[in-house]
Amino acid sequence: MRRPAQKRTARPVAGAPQEVSRRLRLLAPTVAEADSDFGHDVAAGLTAHPRRLHCRYFYDEQGSLLFEQICALPEYYLTRAEAEILERHAAEMAALVPAQGSLVELGSGSSVKTRLLIEALLQRHGRLHYAAVDISRSMLESSAHALLTDYPALEMTAVAAEYQAGLALLLQGGQMTPDGPRLILWLGSNVGNFHRDEAAAFLAGLRASLRADDRLLLGIDLRKERAVLEPAYDDAQGVTARFNLNLLARINRELGGDFALDGFAHRAVYDEVLGRVEIHIVSTRAQRVTVRGLGLELEFAAGEAIHTENSYKYSPDEIAALAKAAGLRIERQWFDGARRFSENLLAPV
Repeated sequence: MRRPAQKRTARPVAGAPQEVSRRLRLLAPTVAEADSDFGHDVAAGLTAHPRRLHCRYFYDEQGSLLFEQICALPEYYLTRAEAEILERHAAEMAALVPAQGSLVELGSGSSVKTRLLIEALLQRHGRLHYAAVDISRSMLESSAHALLTDYPALEMTAVAAEYQAGLALLLQGGQMTPDGPRLILWLGSNVGNFHRDEAAAFLAGLRASLRADDRLLLGIDLRKERAVLEPAYDDAQGVTARFNLNLLARINRELGGDFALDGFAHRAVYDEVLGRVEIHIVSTRAQRVTVRGLGLELEFAAGEAIHTENSYKYSPDEIAALAKAAGLRIERQWFDGARRFSENLLAPV
């Protein structure tokens, strides 16, 4: 079950020059609310059978920095494949957005790939309103400052929240975006973190907020061989392992845990039948862990796993079925040269 909508307060980016700050509206949950959700979900997940921790909590400041490193790894083809598509087709995509349109992005992160579309839209229309939703406030503040400094004709609304809460604010509370058509970006194949039925349900919920002239640009990773997928999620340098284990380090930092990180290992395995990479943290020995802030005493057996993430991959037929189940239709579709990744322009039916 995902987090409910959060109360938010608008505030300027810390340290931003006045002119940059004037072009930004930043909304974020209070620290107390965010901490409460984290502790509640960690307690529920670590006492469940089997144990689990939700991938939404990867992205504290340290996790966000590690993920940026993952995106540059030679094994992690996803970022390069998607960037290739956007580099080749950004102008074509921008031509589909009317002059009064705006850009809305889920899981914006550092917005590196998004710059390709922002630049194409600014070149075509002169000005642009960009609304970004990301769970990491620190990453959102940093990227907003960089974007507004680099693009004087850009205005921005930044929402530090999860997808559902941020979208509800942006799409249903119309004062946050201009009245024109909206191109909503969900890049990076983040849809793959949802089970297939959950992905369809989430997109159906998004569809309910779309106007007839809105469009969704959805990045989806494609099914491919195990020899490519498993190294992408378990790289030779161990960056992905550090990213996964940072969940335990975060529990130590924020909730008074005493997880010994050298007693746990990262595991990523591709299930070819289900079409998903399954990611776990595995206890390498029998051990006891205390999380003082939650009043938990936990016993781990050797080999016991904590599930942290699934990453589903799609065939073209599965993409079409996903869109149909959500009340959407594929209007345009683009692939990288090796057909590893897809960008899908979806329209309301």
